[in-house]
This record gives sequence, C-alpha cells and structure tokens, in this order.
Amino acid sequence: MNLRVACLLLAVGTIGISAPAHAQSVVVLPGQISFKGLPGAPQTAVLFGDPTKEGMFVQRTKFVQGMKVMPHYHPDQPRTIVVLSGTLYFGLGEQWDESKLTPYPTGTLFAEPAKTPHFAWAKDGEVIIQVTSIGPSGTVPIPQKTK
Repeated sequence: MNLRVACLLLAVGTIGISAPAHAQSVVVLPGQISFKGLPGAPQTAVLFGDPTKEGMFVQRTKFVQGMKVMPHYHPDQPRTIVVLSGTLYFGLGEQWDESKLTPYPTGTLFAEPAKTPHFAWAKDGEVIIQVTSIGPSGTVPIPQKTK
C-alpha cells in the first residue's frame, strides 16, 4: 500500500470517528473497558458501535504473550489498526511464515484492506491493538497446508 492510500484511509477514518462521536457524545474511560472472550483466544472490548452490524465500530483486542493468530482475513471495509501496547509481529499471506513477520511497536498505525490474508504473533509480551472499521465485521480462517 502506498503512502497516498494510507493517508487517505487515515483521513477518512478520522473524519468518520469525529462526526459520530460528537453527535453521540461518546466517552469511554479506561476503567470502563472490559475485555471478553474465551480463554486462550484473543480478548476483545467494543468501545463504539457494533462490529456485527452495519456502521462504524471501534474495538480493542488483547493478545497474551506468545499468542499466534493464524492466517485469516476480515470481510469488512479497510481497517485501521493502532498498536496501543506491546509489539505486534504482523505478516501478510495465506500461510504462517515467520520470515514474513514485521515488528510493529507501540504507536504503529497501519491499514488493512478488506479480505487481505494476514497473521500475527504477540511474540515478546502482551499486545493490545485498536481496530476502527465499518461493519458488519468477521474473521474468516484460512486452512493451513500440512507439509
């Protein structure tokens, strides 16, 4: 993805966030954030909107140290992701390949086009990311080839 497209996605995301937030006066304080999910799976907290419905949403996802997120994609609109804490190792492709992982430290923002196969690893410690997108969202796993 080139810089022009990334800047456009960031600008559109920023405009999209500011308009509904002002219209609905949404404020979520840190103590109000509650992560949910099954043990051993990524934990999520929806801060704005509803990822299962049409419309913009903001969600945080927490990965425990060592968690590998196998290849998958999301059918929703382009997503912007910010690494809020930790270092997320992120790679593109339909098969897990550690040589394709790039470390994204705290503060990194990246965009993920719809239906882009990717995988991730919280290799060094807990990682929390924040995703902004337009729903409905979902996660489609990509079966791995056995060697």
